[in-house]
Amino acid sequence: MLNLWKKKPQDVQEPRGKQVYAIIPAAGSSRRMGGGNKLVMELGGQPILCRTLQVFERCQAIDGIILICRKQDQKIYAGLCADWKISKVMQIVEGGPSREHSVLNGIMACSSQIGYVAIHDAARPLITEDIITEAVEQAKKDSAAAPAVPCKDSIQRVKKGRMIENIDRESIIAVQTPQCFDIDLIRGALTKAIESNTKLTDDCGAVTAIGQPVTITKGSYENIKITTPEDVILGEAILKGRTRR
Repeated sequence: MLNLWKKKPQDVQEPRGKQVYAIIPAAGSSRRMGGGNKLVMELGGQPILCRTLQVFERCQAIDGIILICRKQDQKIYAGLCADWKISKVMQIVEGGPSREHSVLNGIMACSSQIGYVAIHDAARPLITEDIITEAVEQAKKDSAAAPAVPCKDSIQRVKKGRMIENIDRESIIAVQTPQCFDIDLIRGALTKAIESNTKLTDDCGAVTAIGQPVTITKGSYENIKITTPEDVILGEAILKGRTRR
């Protein structure tokens, strides 16, 4: 794990294990965006990555941020953090061969002062401070919490291109980020998942795989992940809608 940039927090450290750090994996390749790095694309006149980071910068529930990215992006992201005055980013570390490896790299970079982590997709720039705070506070009570929203569409199980079974929509949720955990819990869960070659879609999957339930907190349909060009259009519309409120 390469640690290109590290700075010391300016404030006095809290008692051992009480701090909450955001872990922001930003090491994806942006293949579904059609080329280029989507995180430096602008949304509402601001790079997507910086818009994401600034919400955590403002959130009082977050004490610091660890950013994980590809080696070739480290200097670029360090420059963006400086330009946009994002002071809570304490480390920028190199990602691994998969998302779970990258997240674990970020967790392993945490000091003993950090008791909880809030793992958030870098490409979810429309997250709010309220959603972050609620998930963090619930994780402090239950060790694991994540925001989610009910599914709006009908859900069908498919096989060979055909729908074969209806799934009760009431039993299905769309899980978002930040996914918040006791740091020892998620460190152990991700380590076990990697060692056993378990395929994961998110960090909650690593925790539920070892038998630990995850408490659901309130998400938002606006907390979208920017993945395709259509998501950029939707994101711009959400931002415009917020300015009218």
